[in-house]
Amino acid sequence: MNKIAVREQILSELRAELLLQTRAAQLSRDEAISEESRAENQYDTHSQEAAYLAEGQARLVAEIAASIELYESLTLPVFAAGTPAAIGALVAVEAGGATTWYFIGPRGGGLELQVEGTPVLVITPQSPVGRELLGKRTGDVVRLPGKAASSAARITEIS
Repeated sequence: MNKIAVREQILSELRAELLLQTRAAQLSRDEAISEESRAENQYDTHSQEAAYLAEGQARLVAEIAASIELYESLTLPVFAAGTPAAIGALVAVEAGGATTWYFIGPRGGGLELQVEGTPVLVITPQSPVGRELLGKRTGDVVRLPGKAASSAARITEIS
């Protein structure tokens, strides 16, 4: 599987989310400064709530923009045989006859992608799966969260 295609798909998803959240942040900001949001009495907290929402939306936009910058500058290392998994690795894990692909990224964990017709889940080193896969090599047996205790998963490929 092509890691450049994975990164491009991640960037595409992040850019779409940035556009959506930027619009939401603008709407929240407009609501916060609207004349209609002015407090009518000391117990009216509508404007304060709108301001909190606008602030939260602005933070989310900043986080997504930072994720985009990280992925745009991310060097995609080549993993030779025996090299342990690290950030930028595309890892195939087989359990029960099914293969699951993970991309270890610096941010943006939880993104579910379709790359070249194959599902890929973006994970980070801070996630439970990321902690389990980080530093492992092809052939290592891993215990992934949520899997049955009796089923072992094996890393079949790191690229």
